[in-house]
Amino acid sequence: LGVSSGAAFGAALGILISGINIYATGFALIFGIASVCLTYSLARLRNQITSLSLVLSGMIVSAIFGALIALIKYVADPYDKLPAITYWLMGSFSTASYENVSLVSIPIIFGCAVLYFLRWKINILSMGDEEATALGVNPFKLRLIIIAMATLITAACVTITGIIGWVGLVIPHICRMLIGVDHQKLLPISIIVGAIFMIIVDLIARSAIAAEIPIGIITALVGAPFFACLFYRTRGDWK
Repeated sequence: LGVSSGAAFGAALGILISGINIYATGFALIFGIASVCLTYSLARLRNQITSLSLVLSGMIVSAIFGALIALIKYVADPYDKLPAITYWLMGSFSTASYENVSLVSIPIIFGCAVLYFLRWKINILSMGDEEATALGVNPFKLRLIIIAMATLITAACVTITGIIGWVGLVIPHICRMLIGVDHQKLLPISIIVGAIFMIIVDLIARSAIAAEIPIGIITALVGAPFFACLFYRTRGDWK
């Protein structure tokens, strides 16, 4: 949906202006949310929001913010700001602190709580819009709430870790294969397994070589082949 690209642009802009501090974190959160609002607005141009229109709009927004990130890297100081921006975009826990955790814990906990509260409605929504409407669930409003909460959680995470890709795409699929598709179990298990996975990846990143490897590189090397194998096994039929 473009949230990672928007948050990355906000953080890069903040680093360019004032360095890695609370302002960069705030910029990342603001632009992450703004990017999804832009994606949603583009998807509504045809008066009917579908998953395909959201994905295509997200690709457009991601491309725009990707170009803006490249522009910021081009004008950044190559000896000071550019290395900081580049390393941050790769994703890392090197700047993790209790101050950063306390800063983003509220939106993350709030977003997760709302999604868990809607867990049974999400199960109904996965059956399709017509079935959801017949069972008394408004798919348009529910999808909007889910997107808003997912955006809040993702933007908050990206503000302090940078872009760490493939985790949100691979881990839920692994959990589905283990416990099924009931979101009452799937949501908390995905959170726990995702956290364990990130701890393992961070341990590898810090101990594999003398210098710390950016986590985003490792998750991409693990996640992309796994997702390719999953796509091959299902022949593209995600149902």
